[in-house]
Formats: sequence, structure tokens, C-alpha cells
Amino acid sequence: MTIEEKITQIFNISTDIERLNIPKYDWRGEALQGVAFVDISTIFPQVIGMSATFDVDLIQKVAEVISKEARARHHEFIRRGKRDRWMGITFSTPNINIVRDPRWGRGQETFGEDPYLTGSMGIAFIKGLQGSHPKYLRVSAEAKHFAVHSGPEKKRHEIDIHVSKKDFYETYLPAFEMCVKEANPEGIMSAYNRLNGVPCSASKLLLQDILREELGFDGYVISDGGAIRDIHKYHHYAENYGEATALALKAGCDIMNPFNLATKVKLKRYRRSVMKAFNEGLITEDLLDKALKRTYRVRFKLGMFDPPEKVPFTQIPYKVINSKEHRDLAREAASKAMVLLKNDDDMLPLDDKINSIAIIGPNADEPKAHYYPHYYSNPPEIITMLNGIKNKVKKTTKISYAKGSELTTPSDSLSKAIELAEKSDMIILVLGLNGEIEGEEGYVLNELRGDRESLELPQAQKELLRKISDTDKPIVLILTGGSAINIDLEDYNLSAILHSWYSGCEGGNAVADVLFGDFNPAGKLPITFYKSVDQLPDYDNYSMINRTYRYYKGQILFPFGFGLSYTEFTFKNLELSSESISEEGSLSVSCEICNTGKYDGEEVIELYLSRSDIPYQNPIRELKRFKRIYLERGKSRRVKFRLNSNDFHTINMDGSGVLESGKVKIAIGNGQPTFTDKKLIGTIKIIGK
Repeated sequence: MTIEEKITQIFNISTDIERLNIPKYDWRGEALQGVAFVDISTIFPQVIGMSATFDVDLIQKVAEVISKEARARHHEFIRRGKRDRWMGITFSTPNINIVRDPRWGRGQETFGEDPYLTGSMGIAFIKGLQGSHPKYLRVSAEAKHFAVHSGPEKKRHEIDIHVSKKDFYETYLPAFEMCVKEANPEGIMSAYNRLNGVPCSASKLLLQDILREELGFDGYVISDGGAIRDIHKYHHYAENYGEATALALKAGCDIMNPFNLATKVKLKRYRRSVMKAFNEGLITEDLLDKALKRTYRVRFKLGMFDPPEKVPFTQIPYKVINSKEHRDLAREAASKAMVLLKNDDDMLPLDDKINSIAIIGPNADEPKAHYYPHYYSNPPEIITMLNGIKNKVKKTTKISYAKGSELTTPSDSLSKAIELAEKSDMIILVLGLNGEIEGEEGYVLNELRGDRESLELPQAQKELLRKISDTDKPIVLILTGGSAINIDLEDYNLSAILHSWYSGCEGGNAVADVLFGDFNPAGKLPITFYKSVDQLPDYDNYSMINRTYRYYKGQILFPFGFGLSYTEFTFKNLELSSESISEEGSLSVSCEICNTGKYDGEEVIELYLSRSDIPYQNPIRELKRFKRIYLERGKSRRVKFRLNSNDFHTINMDGSGVLESGKVKIAIGNGQPTFTDKKLIGTIKIIGK
């Protein structure tokens, strides 16, 4: 290639080079809930809901389906002669940033607040996307955003985030380390923000010293959309785009990703600026070659330059997209994601002999309450809550419906909603959020650009909830949303609360399956439900003190790891294979779990470590293992986990993992060890160096 040609290839929209038979390629793609933009796809639960399943095998299956639909779509477009925007097979997925604060509108794209859960789910998702073929990738996964990125959205292009080495290595890095070392993602997406003074997309410390040398990453790095522009425009770390590109290339960023809405004119201007930087000696040909070797290697691994008949994924038929098989998996995933937060007097599951049900709420018949509308502009058929319940009940059951309010404003239908509620045997109230009021900056146009100011429901919905609660009828509340929502349980007459997240294209059917007992809920919260943002530190503050279940000491609404079932599970007979552990050692931990209730069902077994004898800041407790299992009623099963000495390392203030001598408590149960009485707790002695 000539220098001019090489420069065209370091941008996310890489132009064709006809004389070398290199086609045009757009590196940008999104695949959070399914293959995003330009075409139809099966839409699965939003990522935070996937995490609530605590089921890594399921999440890997979901990612496999997404990658197959991506391949089917990609090759269908090629057959039509199209290689346009969003039509590639390299995806900026998964988002493995940590939800340190529930105000972050983009937290819904992540696996929650816990590093271990996030890393475990990220590994499953990456493996599912990329596949296990010995020669070819199904698609390329790009874990994001590296690093220390979780709002505020309004400031994401300019904010300088300062974190201690302890917080960096204990909270913000582990999921990336787990994914790089165990799933081998081909790509990493760098973040917009500065970290300790240096833009992440131009940080040699991050992209070379830590990512490549410390973690052993050997793939390509793509900048977030517009992040190279931010280096000079908002961070003022360079004079112009060419100088910013030079800094990014030298740091280890390989693909310059202009802002998503960049026009062809802007792209040409960017390329001219990079050519000028080359002529001034800021960029060398060796630097360009280093980046292109990384990016072309993945294009070869994707089979882009091989005859289609040699690549095993080129013949996946287009008809698999949104197929019944794939929608069935979406329904299963949505069912497994449901978290039962309250169920007084066994209100759920509902009796199918109910004569009349009033379904009320702005999200009851709103398709956008099931997916991220700005990423999925061409959604398939979305089964809403109203339709799902109608599909489920007997023909003799009378279903009435009223919105009662709009998402954020009052509605003329409030009086109708109250009238229907008073005439019905029971009420299913569907409230919460959707992508119109929480999401990514640039897509949500509220004052905070996607973030939330409060954990409360919008005022119009609170008024609706108050009026319906005053009817004194049995009420099942279904919440939609991607983050914590505060419902003052003492103020409202609510018999049951079910959190459905953004549940995907089969979400309404999945909710009905749970409500009427065809599926026994077992989802667990991947985030803490606080009572108020007033309990939290300043949003801009990235210190983990008083954040997430690992460090928060105040009163909460619902804890991380919490979720009810229609049946009862008991835990007994904890066994530890040893009374102590030292460096390079391992430990087997097992217990017996029994389904002592009246329904078959699944349960998530959670294992936490806790110690209070460390002379420096240390988590109150930490999730270290989990497993979702199925048990018929009356049946028992012994579940075993294996821990190694690294699991007992604490991160000191220098950011180093140390095996400190002392004692550690090990708790196994269906939630955190301080929130229910169904835990088994043992103690292990740590023999440090």
C-alpha cells in the first residue's frame, strides 16, 4: 500500500483499494441485545437483564445466536453488493464497565456493579460471539470501554477521572483482565474520558503497558466514536486531529473511530489532517504498519480474503434472523432475567381462574419498554406486556387496559385507569423507565443526556401509582428499566413486584409465563437498589468508598444478589476441603441445597468472601463464585466450588494483590450473607508470605 492508502485503512470506515482487491469495510457494529441498526434482528433482554440470569451458559448461547444472525446479515448484504455503515462483523460488545452509580443511564448496557460477575458474563458473551473454530472467527468482539468509564454522560467527552491504584486494580480492571486472559477478545474499545490526566485513547500506560504487556492482549484497539477528536477538541491534549491521531497510534490505538455521524467531507478532512501529521514527522510508516498488521490479522481471521466456500459461516441462511428458534431463546432469557422483588402472601403465581384483570401503565403496551430504541431502529415484532398477558389468560378472563399516564407526564386516561381498577378483581401495573429517559449521550435528549437525576419514578407515574394503590385492590407491579428504581414499599399497597428490565422481543410472553407460574423466577439483582441518590457520593467521584454492595454501609431497598422464588430452598452441610490456604493452594467448598417448597424451580447459589482484619480499605464482602441450578421439589443436590489462592488476595493501596495472613469468612446461600438467614458460613485461615 501507498502511504495514502495506509492512512485510509486506519479509520473505522476503511475505503476500498481496488488494485489490491481490498473491499470497503466499516468496523463499527453494536450487538448488545442483538445485531443493531440497519436491519431486523432477534432482540434479547438488555445486558443488565442478561446479567440478572446469573447463567453463563445461557448468555453464551445468546451471544452465539447474535453472531450467527450477524453473519447471515453480513453475507446477505454482500450478495446484494452492499458494504455500508453498520454492515460488518466486528462489534463493540460487550460493555464490561462497572456500574459504580445508578444514575448512569448507560449502566443498562453493562453486567452490573460487581467485577467478578461482570467478568464472568463478559467471558461467556465474548466466547459466544467469536466461536471456537480453530481457524476462523464467527465475529470479532471488542470489550469496552477501556478504562474506568461510567458517566456522567454529559461530561464523557471532557471529564478527567482520577482513581487510586487500589480502586483501579480492585474494581475497574478485573473484568477486562478476566476477559482478555480467558476469552481472548480480538478487539478492545478505548474510552472517551481522561484517566488521571491522560486521554484513554492516547494513553500508553493503558493501551500498551497495562493492556498489552501486563494483561497480554494481542489484538487491535478501536477508539470510541469521536474519542480521537476529543483528544484535541475537549481534552486540549493535542493541537489538531492529526496530532491527536499521532498520539493515539503511538499509545497503541489502531483504528481511529470518528464520531458516528461524521460526513464523508469530515472523513476526508480527518485523513488530510493525518497525512499532514505524517509529512511533519509526527507519524511514521512503521507506526501505520504496526496498526494495520493488527487490524488486517483479524480481517484474515474473519475470512474476508478467502473464498466464501472455505469459510464455515458464509452460508448461514438469512432466514435464521428472528426465527422461531431464536425468539424462543429470547423468551427463555427474558424469563430467566425476571427478578421477583416482593410476593406477599404468595400473590404470585396468579390463579388462571381470575375473572377480570386491569392492566394499567405507560409501559404496559409500549414496545420501547423492551429494548434500546436508538440502537434497534428496525425492531422485529415486540410482544408487549398487554399482549403477552392476553396470550396467556383464558378467553373467559376479562382484560381491560388504560395507560393512566404517559412516561413522564400526566394523561387524560387517569380517570379511566382508576375506573377499570375499581371494577377488576386485580391490577397489573406496569411502570418504570425506557430508553427515552435513560441511555447513552447523543441518543437521549434530556437535560442530563441520558443519566438520571433521581432514583424515583417520574412524578406522573408516582401519581398514578398512588391513585391505583388507593383502590385497595390486589396489585402486581411490573417494573421496566435498566437501573435501580426506588419504590417506597411502606407507602403503597403492592402485593408483588417483578422487575422485568428491558426484556426483548418476547418480553411480554416471558412476563406472562412468570406471572401465571409457567416459569418460576430465579433472577437476582446485579446492582444495588438504593433508597435515594442522597445516600451516594458525588456522581463525578470515582472512589469506591460507599459505593456498590462491596463498600456501601447504609440502608437499602433491595441488595445486590437478591431475588425471590415461588418455592423454598434450604442450604446445609457446608464442607471445606481444608482449614487453611497458602500461596499456590486451592480450596474446595461445597454444600447441599434442597428444594423444600411446593414448586420445581431454579436457584442461584452465591459464594461470598468477607474479612475485616485488613489494615487498609477492603470490601465488606465480595462475590467469588455463583451457579444457577434446577431442582425439582423435594430434591436435593450437592454443589461444589473450587477457589484458588488468588481469590483470597486483597488489593493494597499500591494496587498490588497480596495474600495477607488472617481469617476469611466464606458464605454460601441465595444472596449476600447479611440479608437473609439462609446462609452457611465457614472460616478459613490464610497463611500469607
